[in-house]
Formats: sequence, structure tokens, C-alpha cells
Amino acid sequence: MKPIHQQLPLQPNTSFVASTFSSPNFETSWHLHEAYELILFTAGNGLVNIGNHESIFKPGDIFFLGSNLPHRFTPNDNTTSAIIIHFIKDCLGKDFIDLPEFESVKQVMEIAAQGIQVTGSVNNQLQPLMKALEITTALNRIILLLKCLQTIATTKNHLPLNLEETLPPYPTDQDCIGKILRYTRDSFHEHVSLSRVAGIACMSIPSFCYYFKRCTQKTYINYLNEIRIAHACNQLLKTNKLVVDIGYESGYNTIGHFHRQFLRLKHTTPLQYRKEKSWK
Repeated sequence: MKPIHQQLPLQPNTSFVASTFSSPNFETSWHLHEAYELILFTAGNGLVNIGNHESIFKPGDIFFLGSNLPHRFTPNDNTTSAIIIHFIKDCLGKDFIDLPEFESVKQVMEIAAQGIQVTGSVNNQLQPLMKALEITTALNRIILLLKCLQTIATTKNHLPLNLEETLPPYPTDQDCIGKILRYTRDSFHEHVSLSRVAGIACMSIPSFCYYFKRCTQKTYINYLNEIRIAHACNQLLKTNKLVVDIGYESGYNTIGHFHRQFLRLKHTTPLQYRKEKSWK
């Protein structure tokens, strides 16, 4: 289906939009727009479609979408509500994003081209900032928007969507961390060992573990599990494969290990996760 190209009118005396959208006026069509979108769901649940990614949203979930990325949020009922922030790349001035101090934010905006779900402690930090941004006025709006972007960019605690197409968070594969992230996305379905990835980084295992944690704010094993479980979620929602087969295809040697990691990250079982789409 071809997405609708949506125009986002600015409110008077503002350079970007920060508003609550609630059912029955919640946008559900398959659409895209030039603006970047930061969305916090405050009520309801339903289906998320971002590019080729499909999952379930619930209260407290936060997504960051790049410019012209097709997406749709389909509510399960009439209780859905979300705070949505829309801003274009040069809303603060055409040269602002090219300032050296803005480099980390620029990088995370590049990753957002394929969609990001904000997770963990970053989610907890962002929620009050986004809620405050909706009611803040004048210069404080700019300050809060920058705080939101800085929070996402400096902690790196987010889950990439559209895994096969997601860009590495660094300019080229020549960067050590870029090589590791690409190797993980290409090989997560196989046996992946710390000795192997440390070898790719040309480091000892302890040095690599310290380096990866410093760069991403998470352990390598946690990152690997996030990639594997994200793939499993995609398969659960898009195919009729058996749960046990999806577990093995996602890189897990035993179904028990797959279930434990799925429960830890998604707070439900794979089978129950799949059943949640039955309302669709």
C-alpha cells in the first residue's frame, strides 16, 4: 500500500509541534511526513507498523521515527492517547545540526531513519520531558526538545527496528563499533561468542566488554539478545512458524533459553505475544 504523504501544519508562533492526540482522532492511516516524530503512548494499546517492522504498543512505549519513514499506529479500542512531537531537521536553523556539539544527536537522527524504540532507563527519563514539552512555552520549548534528543543520543539505550536495513550508529564500517554491530545483525541467528566478536575488535574479551559497554551503555550479550528477540517478534507476528522453530532461527540453542530471554525483554511468553494480535 502506498503511504499517504502528510503535511503537518505548525501552530502559531511555534517551530515544531508537541501535542496530545487521542481517539477517535488518533491517526491510523499508513502515512509518512518530512518531520521527525517522537511519540509517547500514554493510554491504550494496538499495533505498530514502522517500515517493515510490526509489533504491539502499550502505555509508556516511546518510538523515534526519521523523516519520510512510513508508519501506522492502529489502536485496539477508543482509549488510545499519545504525546507526539513533530519537528523538521532544520527547525532550529539550517546550520544548527552541523554544529560540532550536535554530532551525537545527528548520529541518532540518522539511525532513526529506520525507526527506534526507546527502552530501559532512557524511557523513564524521556517521559517527564515529553509531558512537560507539551505545556511549555517560549524558549523553554527549544531547551526541552534538545534535552529529549540529547537523552536519546548520549545513552544509546534504544532498540533498532527494521534490523536488516538499520544503519550503524557510526558513519562507516571502518569504525570498530560499526563492525561489531553489523556482524551481530548479520550473524545473530548463528552461534556468536565473545571470543569471536572480541577478535573482530582486535581486543581481549575483558577489553572488548568494557569498550562495548562504554559505547552502548549495555553489555554485548544484552545487545545480542535484543537483536534476537526483535527478530523473533517479527517472525511471531508475520509468519505461522512454530514458536520452537522461531527460537532456533533466532539463534537460541534451547527453547528454554529462548523463553527466558523473551520473557525478560517482553514480559510475556512468545505464544502469548503472538495471541495479542488476534484482535487485529
